Amino acid sequence: MSGFCAQAWRHTERIQQAVLELPFNLELADGSLSRQRFQFYLAQDSRYLLGFGRALAVAAARADQPEELAFFSGAAQEAVLVERQLHESYFRQFGLSQDEVDQIETSPTCLGYTSYLLSCAQSASYGELIAALLPCFWVYHHVGTDILRRQTSAENPFQEWINTYADDEFAASVTRCQQAVDRAAEHADLATRDAMLAAFTKASEYEWMFWDSAYRLEGWPTAHLR
Repeated sequence: MSGFCAQAWRHTERIQQAVLELPFNLELADGSLSRQRFQFYLAQDSRYLLGFGRALAVAAARADQPEELAFFSGAAQEAVLVERQLHESYFRQFGLSQDEVDQIETSPTCLGYTSYLLSCAQSASYGELIAALLPCFWVYHHVGTDILRRQTSAENPFQEWINTYADDEFAASVTRCQQAVDRAAEHADLATRDAMLAAFTKASEYEWMFWDSAYRLEGWPTAHLR
């Protein structure tokens, strides 16, 4: 791989490696992750996906290439469908009712990440926006394939989730997003490329924070003052 995306990955290599080494992902890999932590993650992910989907829809509207319009609009629809799947499948599988989900407050990290993406959708260039969207595709696939590679048991209770993000269809989505980002970077001036790299880095940091916050069952430190 060459071009902007290769540069961005090298630039964030320490972050990407640190994501793989987070306790959440290590325990997800061996199946020992607590149900409570995965339930918390699912609740946060369902909220994140709606914000992610909105940002993808804006990217689709701003795309100047038909194939990119088709990809980002399809990805926006898929984000909403996956959010529904969480409700219909994973919530039930891991013992979460809608009432219980509603009682789990959106974490500071989840709110920060979605707010950042929506801010990019509102005020950033097209290239900067899609560079900020790319880590959600790429890092999830990176985690899924790493877990699949290291697995020693087929009895992992999180196997369905792992398979979703490690499969060829999701890999194709990663590639299409990378291609769009590389194309935008090729036609961008230096200032825009710098902004794209900063956006990719910030979103990669948020990916690390999202996994970490789920493991810590992150709440608002001021909640007791309400």
